[in-house]
Amino acid sequence: MKPTPIVQTILLKDGREITIETGVLAKQASGSVVLRMGNTMLLATVVANKTHKEGIDFLPLSVDYQEKFASAGKIPGGFLRREGRLSDYEILVSRLVDRALRPIFPSDFHAEIQVNIQMISADHDAMPDALAGLAASAAIMVSDVPFNGPISEVRVIMHEGKFITNPTSAQIEKAELELIVAGTGKDILMVEGEMNEVSEELMLEAIIFAHEEIKVQCAAQIELMKKAGKEEKFSYKHETHDEELKTRLTEALYNKVYEVAKAGLANKNERKVRFAAIVDEFVATLDPEFASSKSSLIKTYYHDIEKDAMRNAVMDERIRLDGRKLDQVRPIWTEVDYLPSAHGSAIFSRGETQSLTTVTLGTKLDEQMIDSAMRSGYNKFMLHYNFPGFSTGEVKPNRGPGRREVGHGNLAFRALKKVLPKQDENPYTIRIVSDILESNGSSSMATVCAGSMALMDSGLNVSASVAGIAMGLITDTKTGRYAVLSDILGDEDHLGDMDFKVAGTAKGITATQMDLKVDGLKYEIVKEALEQARRGRLHILGEMAKTIEAPKPDLKPSAPRVVALKIEREMIGAVIGPGGKVVQEIQRQTGATINIEETPEGGLVSIFAVNKDVLDAAVKWVSGIVAVPTVGDNYTGKVKSIQPFGAFVEFMPGKEGLLHISEIKWERLPDMEGVLEIGEEIQVKLIEVDKKSGKYRLSRKVLLPREPRPASQEN
Repeated sequence: MKPTPIVQTILLKDGREITIETGVLAKQASGSVVLRMGNTMLLATVVANKTHKEGIDFLPLSVDYQEKFASAGKIPGGFLRREGRLSDYEILVSRLVDRALRPIFPSDFHAEIQVNIQMISADHDAMPDALAGLAASAAIMVSDVPFNGPISEVRVIMHEGKFITNPTSAQIEKAELELIVAGTGKDILMVEGEMNEVSEELMLEAIIFAHEEIKVQCAAQIELMKKAGKEEKFSYKHETHDEELKTRLTEALYNKVYEVAKAGLANKNERKVRFAAIVDEFVATLDPEFASSKSSLIKTYYHDIEKDAMRNAVMDERIRLDGRKLDQVRPIWTEVDYLPSAHGSAIFSRGETQSLTTVTLGTKLDEQMIDSAMRSGYNKFMLHYNFPGFSTGEVKPNRGPGRREVGHGNLAFRALKKVLPKQDENPYTIRIVSDILESNGSSSMATVCAGSMALMDSGLNVSASVAGIAMGLITDTKTGRYAVLSDILGDEDHLGDMDFKVAGTAKGITATQMDLKVDGLKYEIVKEALEQARRGRLHILGEMAKTIEAPKPDLKPSAPRVVALKIEREMIGAVIGPGGKVVQEIQRQTGATINIEETPEGGLVSIFAVNKDVLDAAVKWVSGIVAVPTVGDNYTGKVKSIQPFGAFVEFMPGKEGLLHISEIKWERLPDMEGVLEIGEEIQVKLIEVDKKSGKYRLSRKVLLPREPRPASQEN
């Protein structure tokens, strides 16, 4: 007998419903729910260990979101025809959920937790990525896992002048602004999205609007937890402390750390050495056996001392770890056209962060095929971000991009795609690759800057230059003091309460990503951070403009040339030819690459070539095929065949007309013997197009001088 489900309903502002039920599926998990909106259904489960591994001092949380192809009535592509490793899109959704959940677990909880979210039914009018966080949080709430939630996530867009939460896919495509916002019933936790160069004020309005919906969804989860009788969570003890040792360390080391923190050392390695020396000197004074037994606690307590001292130094002195003012951006130098064979290249170096970025222009054949449960098609813009170990002076094996690399690349992708030429104006497939050569803070924003410059260096007609900046925040909840930091260092990201990345043009924001680690962030502080980010972005754009401020007038010599010809739909077949014979012949003889596709407006022929001569030859050939013959125009034709009654002449590519024997010369010809040869080029005039059959009649004699008749033939 089917168990009786426990159900909670959430009513959205527009009248749509979200239902969350538990107690039916996956009951051996610590907690599980099925969330439904429209025909979209998500199964979310959580499993947690009650004990932890010795030596673990962090939260080993894993979040995996996966879309089942069967949910959309599809069979996966590829050889195996089954779901494999998570796609980049699924990784991005997993990160959205992870970043919202992670700070809400108790800080002293170190047992393994695994959250799985599966899309088991699909509906394009109820996008699953904006529901995954709600489903995951609800599953944890109906479990016995310690959790300081609930949290929820919603998507908000600006569409036709108004905000809409959890819109349809069709509405998202037309949106001026699109954000996914996560939060608790009290505070915002995470923001990520893209915009069409909107103002800071509009973005803040969208965040506030989304939070109102989040509050409703969090309240519903608490009701569901009560219905399920899951208010009690299991007890745990994952940390053992020595308060006497902690006090001893603080009294001995805090002031020393504070002095280094306020010294303004610009070099990251120098700071690292100075901080390490402080604790090493202290440990040397301890009994070796005691120091060995307490090494883990000493490391933990010293980390806390460093964090407190650094934070207080910034708020007290209003000077950063590297000596900068709060709103000061590190020194920048840039260069374009660094790589002679690349289609576009740029170096962007800011402080100890550096990106070498390339742009490669490809043809239609280079497009990325998309095969997922919710999407099928092709992608003609890609951005890949690489973060090798040497960029931070570490030994790290190269194992392909991890989740962080995928997320950073996606943020830069969203920031730059807003300034690319429109689809019908850009025949190229574009790939940007950012190789991070040095990293100390916000390499994703360096990728945005370097990517923008490399695009301009390539000669692509981008609409504006794009820059990005990472903002930080340090707060003291007891005193209300805070400091907003521009262009944060890696250490400031680690010790701070916020990582707020903002990218955009001089006109407005194109992409953002914000993660918070503190409760009770006031919207006034977010507003201040956005304004400070705007000033920093404009400064960086000014530095970039010193190197390149507009797209170069021409492509690089190594870049493929392209012309896109719009043709009538009925002419597509003529260009392709029977079995592709015509287009293959054009490619073989000219050396160009030709792609033909049908669009709502008709046909689009994209011709790619390595140089102008090849391009011109292919364009001329295709233009001749699709050109409409005009009665009365003269053409250079080639004799294709000879018949007793005349010859068939190809006067335009793919178009043949009859040159009747009577139209070859003014004098009467008894037969075609020796008059013309196959392959001979002759000048002809189109004199008629048959209205019924569409056949062409040609004349050669009208282009020849008419010889006078002999006198014997005159009356």
